[in-house]
Amino acid sequence: MGPHPPCFLFQGTRCYYQPDSVGSTRMNAKRFEGLVQKALDSIPEEFADLLDNVAVFIEPAPSRTVLRSLGIGRASTLFGLYEGVPQTERTSHYEMVPPDRITIFQRAIEQAASSDAEIEEQVRATVLHEIAHHFGIDDRRLREIERGRRRRR
Repeated sequence: MGPHPPCFLFQGTRCYYQPDSVGSTRMNAKRFEGLVQKALDSIPEEFADLLDNVAVFIEPAPSRTVLRSLGIGRASTLFGLYEGVPQTERTSHYEMVPPDRITIFQRAIEQAASSDAEIEEQVRATVLHEIAHHFGIDDRRLREIERGRRRRR
């Protein structure tokens, strides 16, 4: 077993895209980790304080097993993954459980981006998307929120 991926710890749902074209931007692991940390730091304090029992990891790419288990084919790519019990589903019996896991997939994000700025934008969007799942917001509701945000621009 290799070294553990970078992790941000605080006391499955999917985020994927259909690529139109493949980008070619690469970033070293430390810089990418810094972007994930920057995205986490950008979470408003009132929400950051509510993060409970969740760890954020960075991995190069999802395994084939993960993609198959989520029904994601070759034409799609996974940017991030939330695995755990959303806060809205936790009961009084929720105790002594391992942390929820948010995984951000570096290569998938890099391949979709054509610049460092696009990587940074996608990292932030993915981190916020997966944290929303931790708070119990599903993909349908996230799409509604995003559509509303785009209309206001």
